[in-house]
Amino acid sequence: MEQLTSAQVEESPDTCFYLPHHAVIKLDSLTTKCRVVFDGSGKDSSGVSLNDRLHIGPPIQRDLLGVCLRFRQHQYVLCADVEKMFRGIKIFKPHTNFQRIVWRKTENEPLLHFRLLTVTYGLAPSPFLAVRVLKQLADDHGHEYPAAAHALLHDAYVDDIPTGANTFEELMILKDEL
Repeated sequence: MEQLTSAQVEESPDTCFYLPHHAVIKLDSLTTKCRVVFDGSGKDSSGVSLNDRLHIGPPIQRDLLGVCLRFRQHQYVLCADVEKMFRGIKIFKPHTNFQRIVWRKTENEPLLHFRLLTVTYGLAPSPFLAVRVLKQLADDHGHEYPAAAHALLHDAYVDDIPTGANTFEELMILKDEL
């Protein structure tokens, strides 16, 4: 995300949306004690949410049963996970104004305005965008990484890639390409 200047906060207020969000705190967690949850279904002053206004995209996610059945057909298998997938996908700059938030460290400080620059978990089209980016990566780089492209197109389920090969050597090539 990036912080907005006072001038940016004031420009085109009718073409922006402030996302409700809150912290989820897990004191007993060793890895993630605090994470932010964005509520794309939170309504604005007119009673409409950002999710109400967003197109979710067509269904392009692979069938989970098919992914699981293909996974079981391999002699050698691996499972990969695209870490922080949504945060790795930047969105078109003008659209970032629809992902604004306010934040401050303490109650006594003034509110700071930010806009999120990447696909945000909690928004209706985010799963579609994630799957579509993997397809685009496979299309764009399939000639360089054919095994990875095949896995992305046929075996990926959102950010999980349960896949495999018939020989250990093919599996190592697949692992390196992914």
